[in-house]
Amino acid sequence: MARNHSDGDDRARQLLAQEAARIIVDHGIRDYRVAKTKAAGRLGLTARGSLPGNSEIEQAVNEHLLLFGGESHADHLREMRAAAIAAMQMLAEFTPRLVGSVLSGIADENSAVNLHVFADSPEAIAIFLANRGISCRSYERRLKSRRGRSVNPDIFAGFEFEHCRESIEATVFPIDGIRQAPISPIDGRPIKRADQKTVQALLD
Repeated sequence: MARNHSDGDDRARQLLAQEAARIIVDHGIRDYRVAKTKAAGRLGLTARGSLPGNSEIEQAVNEHLLLFGGESHADHLREMRAAAIAAMQMLAEFTPRLVGSVLSGIADENSAVNLHVFADSPEAIAIFLANRGISCRSYERRLKSRRGRSVNPDIFAGFEFEHCRESIEATVFPIDGIRQAPISPIDGRPIKRADQKTVQALLD
């Protein structure tokens, strides 16, 4: 009986992950916790043990895009990676690194190109963009900068702007922040970062 119950829990987690992935892709929800809660409500699953982890959700999103996105998803991903390279070239003096869904390959039409840039202060990025006539919107992002350092995340400033018809989000870190990436909320490991050469290799 215990085995059957376990199998049922696994099936429930799989169904919930698939539904959460559909919600994320179809409705542009970026918060995995919100997507899981909505999916659980739609499926009538309220048991905490049935909720999949963020890494399971990310895998389900990838599978959903491969199954339903087809060639259009591949084309859009190439366009976003090309826009990322163009933005990285423009921001070259700030040692940009690509992170997030465009790097991992699970970006959809609601995704932005996420960059980490490194400067003495966020104002340096704002001035750089303003001098080039690029309008931007400021934002704040909460990220854990070191595993186990604190239960409270650090707050990093960022700027969102449009480049090559794509939305670019550039989150600003101290110059020495390039040596240690913040912790991913998906798997608890350092966020994967890629330089321009690596992103170009993905395109090639």
